[in-house]
Amino acid sequence: MSVRPKKFLGQHFLKDKSVAERIVAALQLPDSTQQVVEIGPGTGVLTQYLVTKPLVDLHLVEIDRESVTYLNEHYPQLAGKITGGDFLELQLDKVYQSPLFIIGNFPYNISSQIFFKILEHRNQVTQVVCMLQKEVADRIAEKPGSKTYGILSVLLQAYYDVTYLFKVPPGVFFPPPKVMSAVIRLTRNNRVQLDCDEVLFKAVVKQAFQNRRKTLRNALKILNLPALLLAHPLMDKRAEQLDVVQFIFLTRQLEQHREAHRI
Repeated sequence: MSVRPKKFLGQHFLKDKSVAERIVAALQLPDSTQQVVEIGPGTGVLTQYLVTKPLVDLHLVEIDRESVTYLNEHYPQLAGKITGGDFLELQLDKVYQSPLFIIGNFPYNISSQIFFKILEHRNQVTQVVCMLQKEVADRIAEKPGSKTYGILSVLLQAYYDVTYLFKVPPGVFFPPPKVMSAVIRLTRNNRVQLDCDEVLFKAVVKQAFQNRRKTLRNALKILNLPALLLAHPLMDKRAEQLDVVQFIFLTRQLEQHREAHRI
């Protein structure tokens, strides 16, 4: 059977096997068997190389029923390891063991949602190798000081080391997307937890970037910052100028003020 790419699922099937091999080769595994989950395998362009890798306990998650049928027919060795459903709805900690390695050509329309899901399970997900829209890849890998640097950059870089691997042109897909793609690798860093309230950290980062043209003094005004913090030199900067450590510092200062005043 053949599988037709579906627009409503954001499917663009990679047809260049050399690119597929490079993506699979970018996965860095320790010298022991590891659970690897491929998101959106489609017709198995990555799967064909993953199943031959030693020490890979491969699992597939595919929302497209047509693709699930195709994968079951072509990869009988993965019987019982192909999940037909939405990755975003999976309870990863109940379905898979730790550590967990994730790989895939992420659908462009839900790539950011996938990363927020990964953040929720950051202490389970050790590494991610993925291809996605270049614009999103640029944003995730960007360093402070750029207009591309944003919420996803800070939140992911707080817990992962990001490596920008290579760009992929539209012509290697069917149908070709209207944008460039890129492959990145995220590797869990040594930060077990932030030195601040993680929920408040996320709120501070989001509020700062929602008003990214303003200085932090004005952008974060709604959070009722203490006078001492308002006077700090960091408050003269804009959100895009702060790195993860500086956002942690700001959050911790706000947290300590709230604790002292029981806000």
